[in-house]
Amino acid sequence: MFLKADILGIESGGKPIVFLNKSDADEIGIRASGRITITFKKKPVTSIVNTTTSVKRGIIGVNEEVRQTLGIKQNSLVDVDIAPFPKSLQYIHNKLTGRRLGFDEISEIVRDVVQGNLNENEISAFVTALSMQGLDLDEATGLALSMVDTGKQLNLRKKMIVDKHSIGGVPGDKTTLLVVPIIASLGLTIPKVSSRAITSAGGTADRAEALMPVDLKISEMERVVRRSNGCIIWGGSLELAPADDIFVRSEYSLYIDPLLLPSIMSKKKAVNTKHLVIDIPTGRGAKMQTVGESDFLAKELIEVGRRLGIHTQCVLTNGDKPIGYAIGPSLEAREALSVLMNRAVVPDLTDKVCHIAGSILEMAGRRNGYQLAREALRSGRAEAKMREIIGLQGGNTKIRIDDFAIGQEREKIMAGKTGHVLWMDNVALIELARAAGAPKDKGAGIFFNKKVGDKVRSGDVIYTVFSEKARKLSRALEIVKDSAPIGIGEYHEMFIHKVKEPSPVKRSFVMER
Repeated sequence: MFLKADILGIESGGKPIVFLNKSDADEIGIRASGRITITFKKKPVTSIVNTTTSVKRGIIGVNEEVRQTLGIKQNSLVDVDIAPFPKSLQYIHNKLTGRRLGFDEISEIVRDVVQGNLNENEISAFVTALSMQGLDLDEATGLALSMVDTGKQLNLRKKMIVDKHSIGGVPGDKTTLLVVPIIASLGLTIPKVSSRAITSAGGTADRAEALMPVDLKISEMERVVRRSNGCIIWGGSLELAPADDIFVRSEYSLYIDPLLLPSIMSKKKAVNTKHLVIDIPTGRGAKMQTVGESDFLAKELIEVGRRLGIHTQCVLTNGDKPIGYAIGPSLEAREALSVLMNRAVVPDLTDKVCHIAGSILEMAGRRNGYQLAREALRSGRAEAKMREIIGLQGGNTKIRIDDFAIGQEREKIMAGKTGHVLWMDNVALIELARAAGAPKDKGAGIFFNKKVGDKVRSGDVIYTVFSEKARKLSRALEIVKDSAPIGIGEYHEMFIHKVKEPSPVKRSFVMER
């Protein structure tokens, strides 16, 4: 059937989608969420169908993905027919029943995901199958390779490319903002591709954006890295392993994360990483609760890295409390810059940074990596390199501590009794910072006056909540009333709190890439 194209100007996140009049759909023999092949000048594309009465008969409404792929214009005549049944659906069914998938089957699934041949329900079925049945190391490796093959790749023509990654889950982890300039200042190449927050109060790209633009194209990224040895940019603009971004949407909605291994390793393979250090925060409130869990994950990450030609090591770090004193993009960026300028002492952040940077340096053949990293901070080399990167990415090289816009709506939270800070609830603190507006509102977040182990007197300020909008601050303060994100008491006390009546259990799920 030939139909006239109506350009709708709608973007659908990379998926080819069309709108048909219900009568035309019936004549073709297709239902909503079915697939059709649209051909224009002998070039075909498979699209997902939506049916409606608002599109006239003889017209096919097309989104931007279809328009760009086929190069059609308003009223172009296109040939429309039922698309063949995707073979990948049978492979997804096989996985649901517990069968192991081969590399060719995995490649077919990933290719169909990227090309838009599978709808949201079918992708969710695949993600669910991986979560229920598990994926072995062969499948994880196959997924990583397939995700790389269906996206763009970075070729810097440099032999020694290093990188770091964190599995996330700990608020205030602005580690990357210090590791990258330390490593780059010592002559190694570290093209850091980072994510925005998914469920956290700030992803690395959100934090870095408080310092400089992070939405760069691949050509711009290559220019920055060639001149400075490093960068910190948002991966969403690069189309590296685009299948991962699609899978993440299903994982997030289902509160599961079965693709953690291939997701991490595909992005590193796509930028040609040779040496990789992965931070695995461990402890109460982190993704990995025990050292045993973390060691098992580390072994799997190292093995997948070996199969992909990436020399991988893992660093287990304390993940039971926030890193540093700040949560929220601008507050964290300000704290990171303060450490780089030797204007602030943040022991836990500095120690973690130097262990991670030191491990990278030693993997690349340097000795005494921890001390080299500390000296790069102390001498100002890391600060100078960070300012160079900021300038190359289009930011202000002379940015000062006072230049960060912090939310003017704020509330100090006082201690109700005397004692010590015994614990900090990562999930509750993330929820509190997000309620205040982070990460979308860069100036929103939390600044701590006290941390675990600190002595507290009744009436002391424990932390301050910042927001850019009064209504969001009010919403955040309701969370403070309803929960206890920080525990204060004496070390011998066993009591935490009472539960007097049943209440819905909140699902805690922190997902970061």
